Amino acid sequence: RIAEAPEVARFFDRLRLALPGEYETAIGALARRRIGGGDDTPDYYLSEAVKTLRQSRGALAAKADGPALAKVFAQQLAVLNALSQRDPKACVDFLYGGASEAFFRFSADNRGLVSDLATAGLEAIVDGKQKNIARPAPNEADFQMFEAALKKAGLSQPEIDALLDGKTPDPPLPDVKMCAAGRTYLQTLAGLPDQTRMRIYSLAIDLMARS
Repeated sequence: RIAEAPEVARFFDRLRLALPGEYETAIGALARRRIGGGDDTPDYYLSEAVKTLRQSRGALAAKADGPALAKVFAQQLAVLNALSQRDPKACVDFLYGGASEAFFRFSADNRGLVSDLATAGLEAIVDGKQKNIARPAPNEADFQMFEAALKKAGLSQPEIDALLDGKTPDPPLPDVKMCAAGRTYLQTLAGLPDQTRMRIYSLAIDLMARS
């Protein structure tokens, strides 16, 4: 099934070469699952493999160099941009790390884009394993700078709290608005001074690996 989707197969080929043990673990776990119906797709397999890799090795990506980290977030923004045009609810699910049925349908129609994101994460793990760059956690000044930049970009305090602290707005924000806020978050983060940006990138990657 993976071989039927060249874009997805490309990720698995790179995983096999870069981290053969993780490749065997991912393929073995998928082969043992009782998969049927909508789950029997290359897009589902890619999502599951990425989740497994993130949980086992994802923290290494936080130790990658600047370009490798920046690539991950640039690809996240590219996916959010595409989702915002198609399905704001799936955009919000993706923003919070969810893989909904709507996202799998999107993935099937945008395999190159989704595979590029998966590959960027894999390459950051490989780079982090090699470079092992230790960065301090973001400090209060970093977060104040980021929050001020988000306000300048037009985000409200409930939107900022939802993005930075994971607080659920009351009342909840419409999906279109939350999706747009997520895109602004990534665009604004990309424009911060290098050291501040890298500290926040590293923290975000580490938190994703532990979630």
